[in-house]
Amino acid sequence: MSFRITLAQLGSTDDKQLNLDKAEAAVRQATDERDSHLVVFPEVFMSHFPAGTPHDVVRADSEPIDGPFVQRMSRLAQSFGAWLVFGMREAAEDAEDNRVYNTTLIVDASGATVGVYRKTHLYDAFGARESEHIKPGHQLFEPIQTPFGKLGMFVCYELRFPEIARYQAVRGADIIVVPSGWVRGPEKEHHWQTLVTARALENTVFVAAADQVSDHYCGNSLVVDPMGIPIASGAETEGLVTADIDLERIAQVRRKLPSSAHRRPELYGVLGR
Repeated sequence: MSFRITLAQLGSTDDKQLNLDKAEAAVRQATDERDSHLVVFPEVFMSHFPAGTPHDVVRADSEPIDGPFVQRMSRLAQSFGAWLVFGMREAAEDAEDNRVYNTTLIVDASGATVGVYRKTHLYDAFGARESEHIKPGHQLFEPIQTPFGKLGMFVCYELRFPEIARYQAVRGADIIVVPSGWVRGPEKEHHWQTLVTARALENTVFVAAADQVSDHYCGNSLVVDPMGIPIASGAETEGLVTADIDLERIAQVRRKLPSSAHRRPELYGVLGR
């Protein structure tokens, strides 16, 4: 089975309408010109606010998962007949909590929401404190069956936790999508490429990581195959990154490198669960 995926490496702003216009142009190009079946947008693509924005401003901008932004993205999926993955800030249920969820949705080609994931591991690193304005989710994403194989997912900073990718892989994920806003900085681009590659190679699955791009984010979106070979990559500027995914490649790699079959969960204790 083969299909085509496009990573929409775009910069997001605090103007939702501008972001939606960018999304429509990207989906149109990905489907009409590149015949893509799946389009992946970056983390919290709905709206981006610079560091230091007051929490009440960010909270006021958040929406429920059936709100206007998701409805518009769902109509795009239906209009162009493509599956979409995209991030948003979801309003939290506790009115006393000033935080919001960092939520990613999967919408199928009919416009139906078929997957929802609230980021569980927050970016309190390199001087950042995501937990001050983001409320963590409490459940990892359960891979879902799609017309183009089983799809797993996690978000950005979670690349640094191999257990999360393993959770997806042992539940049958063929391809793991990673919507991201990977911040620029010393060694950060190296970390990004190394971690995306490692998560693919150690699990012998495809990993497709779509990053935001701006003066703050590094871009460099990429798709890596189960042998750890990058098959498509982007630069530091806005653009679409498209790759052809042949799921037979997973079986080919695992015949040469059967590490997934060599696992001994009984030795790993809690890590093997």
